[in-house]
Amino acid sequence: MSKKVLKIGHRGAKTYVAENTIASIQKALELGVDAIEIDVHKCASGELVVFHDFTLDRMTNGSGEVAKHTLKQLKLLKINDQYEIPTLDEVLGVVDKNCILNIELKGRNTATGTCQTIETYIKARDWNINQFIISSFQHQELATVYKLNNQLHLGVLTKASVVDAIDFAETINAFAIHPNVALVTKDNVSLAQEKGFKVLTWTVNDQPTIERMKAYGVDGIISDNPDVI
Repeated sequence: MSKKVLKIGHRGAKTYVAENTIASIQKALELGVDAIEIDVHKCASGELVVFHDFTLDRMTNGSGEVAKHTLKQLKLLKINDQYEIPTLDEVLGVVDKNCILNIELKGRNTATGTCQTIETYIKARDWNINQFIISSFQHQELATVYKLNNQLHLGVLTKASVVDAIDFAETINAFAIHPNVALVTKDNVSLAQEKGFKVLTWTVNDQPTIERMKAYGVDGIISDNPDVI
């Protein structure tokens, strides 16, 4: 009997609907995901917004750095001519405890606001701490989260070295290693798991690679089309 592998929607359901939009989050929920991965930046007026790139140019009719725009300015823009840039609060309202939310701290200075938001949802909205994973490539942001709340599930993202990620993960009592699929081997999956970490790999979209990741024993697969996992 093979173990259950977490089915994680990448930026919602990126294959089907524009990434990191409310519509994409809703689509991922419709597809029955176990978790949804999103990215957050802190905008100029202080709110956390859900958007992948550091700049607006690829995805919107705006231009320049996300962090240099206020929420009001960002809300005037359109993704693919139709969608708004959502806030973290808006995404949490849609997810509404129906699956785990993996919040990637993409931009700088996102750790504190994310921790405060999570605390609010646990205390006031009846969320559970296990319904959140906080991941990042930025070690400083993860270290800040660990200082603020060492109970949160942390994920160390890497596209360079699983071993280095494990070394850092041990310093912040992380929950998981999030390696790029190109790094994953049966051996480093076993190594991470022996040390007590889950392995959630990204971004895996085609059936042969999905099957290979399952054979390697990963705990979760982050995919643009999570319905094929």
